[in-house]
Amino acid sequence: MNSYALTPITSRRGIRAAGILTTLAAALTLAMPMTGCVVKEQVVVREAPVHVQVRHVPAPIAEDRGAWPGPGWNWVPGHWKWEGRDWAWVHGRWVQQVVPTMPVVIVEPITPAPSPQHYWVPGHWVWRIDSSGWFWIKGSWHS
Repeated sequence: MNSYALTPITSRRGIRAAGILTTLAAALTLAMPMTGCVVKEQVVVREAPVHVQVRHVPAPIAEDRGAWPGPGWNWVPGHWKWEGRDWAWVHGRWVQQVVPTMPVVIVEPITPAPSPQHYWVPGHWVWRIDSSGWFWIKGSWHS
């Protein structure tokens, strides 16, 4: 006979544990049929994916800088700028000031569109002619 076969419970602790297990088993036996009586439907609502139309910045245009005007002159590279309803190329030019490298593009979150007719214009850097340097134009919705 196996050592784990039915053996009589002789200690008080063992009798108490057996009683708790018996009570728990009886409670579960009574509760099991009740769980089958209640039908709970889970409704999952999934919104249709929203199509966001984005007017991405076109690729840069290669430009000929021409001859360097002389000491103190620096090149402002050409870049795209949103004007009204489309992207416009701003030609590069020589200026008599320090021209830092264009900063990296700032990735902005796209907010919910005001209507299905709106399109998103991403933020972009433009050069300010008034000598203030590169200026970030925030992304925004247009229609």
